[in-house]
Amino acid sequence: MPSSDLQGINAFLSAFARRQAAHIVDLPGGFAVYDDAFHHSRANNQVIIDMTVNPETLPTIAEEALGHLPHRLISVFDNEVGMACAEPLTRAGYSHSIYLVMLHAGPMPTGRPAGEVDLDAIRTPLTRRWRGLLPDVDDEVIRHLVDRREARRRGADIVRFVSALTEEGEVASWADLYVDPATGIAQIEDLITSEAHLRCGYADAVLTTALRMAADEECSTRFLTADASDWPRQWYERRGFSIIGHSHCFERG
Repeated sequence: MPSSDLQGINAFLSAFARRQAAHIVDLPGGFAVYDDAFHHSRANNQVIIDMTVNPETLPTIAEEALGHLPHRLISVFDNEVGMACAEPLTRAGYSHSIYLVMLHAGPMPTGRPAGEVDLDAIRTPLTRRWRGLLPDVDDEVIRHLVDRREARRRGADIVRFVSALTEEGEVASWADLYVDPATGIAQIEDLITSEAHLRCGYADAVLTTALRMAADEECSTRFLTADASDWPRQWYERRGFSIIGHSHCFERG
């Protein structure tokens, strides 16, 4: 059985996805979210499985829900369900990624102070980041990937964009913070540092500030997700995060 922390986190993730969506369709085992304003964003147009589902039927469920889109994205929050779905979805042409759910249980990491900014402040570095990752896509795709953060404001009672600035006032590192004071749960999402400012302590400043903001809202469950196959997981572990669960992501197209 998942821990109570993990159960609460998965419920938070489900509620966040529902709240930020422009349109929702309930499905066997979960639901589909849509947002035509950001139709290039897979995260805003996907199938989310947050209950048990027949793994063999999931490819058909996703095809019916997402058949009008050029992509397919399925997020499965429960590890056991995700592992059961891996074989039939891989057979149907999906790639499979595993993400770690990491809970902050250690002391507050140290770092220079950061602060809250509005979306306009991070739009330029975020656009530059996406352009570097996706050099061949058109400007509309990049705009959707940047501006979809506006939809995230609907996802939780408190949504903050946290940023660390250089002495010249340039945004060096940033992240989202989503807070639900009623359940005492807070998520830190998309912690990114511009390449020109790596290894200068800016990410530590953003992470520390986000954790303190969450603690100030009396959130005892402070978490993030990290790619199981990528190096940031060790970086987070050194700053007091521990792995309490796994979620699964399946993509095609």
